Amino acid sequence: MSTILRTLRNLRRIGIKDYLHQMQYIGDTKAGTFIASDRYGNKYYENVDDELPLRTRWVDYKEKEYSPCQIEPGWHAWMSYLVDKPPTEDAVLRPGQRSWELPEHRPNLTASRAAFKTYSTVKPKTAAWEPVAAPR
Repeated sequence: MSTILRTLRNLRRIGIKDYLHQMQYIGDTKAGTFIASDRYGNKYYENVDDELPLRTRWVDYKEKEYSPCQIEPGWHAWMSYLVDKPPTEDAVLRPGQRSWELPEHRPNLTASRAAFKTYSTVKPKTAAWEPVAAPR
């Protein structure tokens, strides 16, 4: 939650369209420097001067139904303050640098309809009991 003065200052900086967009999706107003965009269209911002510590970096998701697992690993490291440089400036964090790395980032599908579900390939050792009633 932000103060009225901070909200009005950010409204003046970012404009009414971005103000309404931010209030709809993140519930707060933030003004900062555009850092870069990833290959999925997510936009990353940073404001070191006016924001609270550890709240200076944020992402504007492309999808309306967003999930934090839609962030690539390099960007996740930058957003979590594990590294100082974004993946666009750090050669180690760029995608596609390692042979074992997947060509496309796969989001975590836990608790969704596409989640992996186990199934047994072994014949069950027990059978359910079915009562047989004698005719009357």
